[in-house]
Amino acid sequence: MNVTSQELHDKLKTFFGWDAFKGNQEDIIKHLIEGGDAFVLMPTGGGKSLCYQLPALCLPGTAIVISPLIALMKNQVDAIRGFIQNKEGIAHFLNSSLNKTQIAEVKADLLSGVTKLLYVAPESLTKEENIQLLKQLHISFYAIDEAHCISEWGHDFRPEYRRIREIIAQIGKAPIIALTATATPKVQSDIQKNLGMLDARVFKSSFNRENLYYEIRDKSNPKREIIRFIKDNPGKSGIIYCLSRKKVEEIAQLLNVNGIKALPYHAGMDAATRAHNQDAFLMEEVDVIVATIAFGMGIDKPDVRFVIHYDIPKSLEGYYQETGRAGRDGQEGQCIAFYSYKDILRLEKFMQGKPISEQEIGKQLLMETVSYAESNQCRRKILLNYFGEDYPEANCGMCDNCLYPKKQFNGQEEMCTVIELILSLKEAFKADHLANILAGENNSIIKSYNHHRHELFGIGRDRGVRFWSAVIRQGLILHLLDKDIERYGLIFVTPEGRAFYEKPYELLLTEDREFVDGEDDDDDEMPIGAGKHSVNAGGGGDQQLLAMLKDVRKDLSRKMNLPAWVIFSDPSLEDMSIQYPVTVAELKNCQGVGEGKARKYGQPFVDLIAKYVEENDVIRPDDFVVKSVVNRSANKVYIIQSIDRKLPFEDIARTKDMDFEELLTEIESIVGAGTRLNIDYYIRQTIDDDKANDIYDYFRDEADSDSVINALKELGGDYTEEEVRLVRIKFLSEVGN
Repeated sequence: MNVTSQELHDKLKTFFGWDAFKGNQEDIIKHLIEGGDAFVLMPTGGGKSLCYQLPALCLPGTAIVISPLIALMKNQVDAIRGFIQNKEGIAHFLNSSLNKTQIAEVKADLLSGVTKLLYVAPESLTKEENIQLLKQLHISFYAIDEAHCISEWGHDFRPEYRRIREIIAQIGKAPIIALTATATPKVQSDIQKNLGMLDARVFKSSFNRENLYYEIRDKSNPKREIIRFIKDNPGKSGIIYCLSRKKVEEIAQLLNVNGIKALPYHAGMDAATRAHNQDAFLMEEVDVIVATIAFGMGIDKPDVRFVIHYDIPKSLEGYYQETGRAGRDGQEGQCIAFYSYKDILRLEKFMQGKPISEQEIGKQLLMETVSYAESNQCRRKILLNYFGEDYPEANCGMCDNCLYPKKQFNGQEEMCTVIELILSLKEAFKADHLANILAGENNSIIKSYNHHRHELFGIGRDRGVRFWSAVIRQGLILHLLDKDIERYGLIFVTPEGRAFYEKPYELLLTEDREFVDGEDDDDDEMPIGAGKHSVNAGGGGDQQLLAMLKDVRKDLSRKMNLPAWVIFSDPSLEDMSIQYPVTVAELKNCQGVGEGKARKYGQPFVDLIAKYVEENDVIRPDDFVVKSVVNRSANKVYIIQSIDRKLPFEDIARTKDMDFEELLTEIESIVGAGTRLNIDYYIRQTIDDDKANDIYDYFRDEADSDSVINALKELGGDYTEEEVRLVRIKFLSEVGN
């Protein structure tokens, strides 16, 4: 079928009310109407859906649109019906959300020839009854949306997508248009091979979204930062992505408690609730949707002003697609991601148990994300390069790295030291062990291998473990080092790394940004010991007030005969010197200060701060207080009750689907907030009495902080981290609470 440009423009105006096409939309539509296969690479917001919607309305028959996103199907069907007045049957979707009556209506419209667009989930397409139904129709063409799902190298691989070509052959031949907003050259090739469309015409738009600002932030206090950001941008629409459904529900609840209209959205909710929440967002009844990274929302809302990633995504393709939901109208869009290497380790853990080939792909995609997050280069340049596009400008002026360049240093000598250590140890150890050797951490594992006698042990003691971990990570990013997936992530030197070691050259590494490797604020109260990871450690607050607070703490510790750190840790005092809390209620929002501690020890501190604020005319930071969700975690209540009943920790963890490490962290959080727990029964079962007494005496008589690392150093190699943590919980519960 031939069609003129004027005819297409007339239909664009008639059906959609628009006067002009965007980019190469017109060329794509013409090519498809004329019977050609097309592969369309177009960034989110570029107008992909029009490339198959308009041809479907022009051509005789029904276009089959294969899409994995139930939300997008409903969204687009509603939109098409809105454009084409009084023709409800013109577009339908067929997926698991429909009941029998609705399915019967869809079939009737299809067989009568009313329906021009049928959206089908890949799982529905493979059902025999649907194949038989579609065989009875005149198919105008097949549109495969989110085509990256076909490729094992794509960020959202779905096995059902690999069968699409086979199903199309059963239903009947027709032109194919495959569309995606994210595909590297490798993924593009994989898609075309799998669909048997190597001869298809490729239409590639620029991936550069000039109106989007990209920023990576340390994940030190993301909840507070998110609430502050949204309150600084009142009335603007935004999406927040989280790694887990539990976190989605928690963040949505937290936002509402703090006066921000938000709703959750994830695959664990029933279809009616998801549809309601999506519509509420589209109709601007709420400002923010909180969603899982794993569940693509497919929301076509042009005025999303910000996209925030609470957890870093597992691939740059996923990140690009999700950030692409911002600023689709060409206006401002802010894309902020919170980054902690702990999230990367968590994502790596999720890969365990999968086939080695899948782990290898996942690892490579993840390392690209780490490279993006930790790089000091222009973020736009990195993203475009990833998708095979060059960005010639030296400074984009629209990312944090270009606006606030990070310090660099010549890491030639440090990288050579790391490579020398790896080679001397026969490439048989993980990154954390290597970093500990270089930083001189004399722990039991290092002693067991006799590595405390290695010539490089402690050579970088002045730099610390964090520094050497960062050097190793950047070595991985630069492909000088690599991880052996089949040998549980052991670090080895690549050929490029060996060449560098033989003939070193200047190697610019990024000055360490103190990314949070430990706890973020997954609990409203900072867990015991989390202070050692605080980005404020080192004095970001009011130093005069901080000194006065330490004097109050010293006086109180003498009066109560308690170690000063049991009352409030240094990071807690530093946060007080930044936030200036003047009531006990405000004090609870400082790092490591739960309700119990605030009530028990807080009054003299807030009295001092109130007096200091008044005498020095201090302007407090917007009187900004984050309200926590009351009784937020059912886990906490269950754990407290279970410990009261003296249940074994292993049983408690199993019931709540936690590992032992997660349970210990949760218990530390409960005790750190000021709740008293009696875990004597479990300590007696698991730790020798003499050892338990030694650890307890250390914290009572010798410790100047609650650091487990310091305790292990002082106590020696006969004590495990788990033993120290358990006794520390007992000590703080009895003495502090």
